[in-house]
Amino acid sequence: MPRLSSINLLFLLLGALILLFIIAPLAGMFLATPISSLFETAKEPEVRQSIWLTIWTSMAGALFFAVAAIPLSYLLARKTFPLKKLVTGIIDLPVVIPHSAAGIAILGFVNRDTVLGKIGSSIGLNFVGHPAGIILAMSFVSIPYLINAARDGFAGVPVRLEKAALTLGASPFRVFFTVSLPLAWRNIVSGLILMFARGMSEFGAVIVVAYHPMIAPVLIYERFGAFGLKYARPVSVLFILISLSVFILLRLLAKEKPAVDSQQRREDAK
Repeated sequence: MPRLSSINLLFLLLGALILLFIIAPLAGMFLATPISSLFETAKEPEVRQSIWLTIWTSMAGALFFAVAAIPLSYLLARKTFPLKKLVTGIIDLPVVIPHSAAGIAILGFVNRDTVLGKIGSSIGLNFVGHPAGIILAMSFVSIPYLINAARDGFAGVPVRLEKAALTLGASPFRVFFTVSLPLAWRNIVSGLILMFARGMSEFGAVIVVAYHPMIAPVLIYERFGAFGLKYARPVSVLFILISLSVFILLRLLAKEKPAVDSQQRREDAK
């Protein structure tokens, strides 16, 4: 076994401390939760409905906004246009602003006095206190993950392949759907799962727009505030198990894609 240098030992120690910081609170919560209480909590209709609501609204938001987010990612990866840096900055904005502020912004955008709110009311849809509002709040804070991942995927597709397809007579639409999209699919799937997972964990923006019906993070908060740590912990463990499943799925689907070598990069730039 090769001997580690002093700097590698230091880095190993620091890395171990970070891993301990992540694992210790979660392990403590799991160990403090009896299996019996976990099963009893899983049987509660309110808990099952809350977790199911969290899953399907987050998934619906990811799939719905992907229709526009993926083409935008392609433009960002392939085209140069005025104010492109400003556009990329706007895309990352939901990540850096406080999520309670994001919820207030969404609420001001969809309440009954706004254009969108009036359109929704005319068809019997009130975004406030409705799964549609939850979807908007989740998607607002999580869509940068999809756009950035898809953009990196399209950027890794060799331009020469797209040019070759165009030279052979394929239309730009056909090139996108038969060349660019299939080659970037790993990053796109990774971005979709990240957006889905981030949406599931959202609390601040959702609670402003729709306290009811309750998603799992809001239910955990309510039980902690009303009954304390012991009553909120089993719901937290159940929800963490679901989040862990999503993480495992992410690792299985979003495998590392080989980088384009420097020679190929030079050819693509020509």
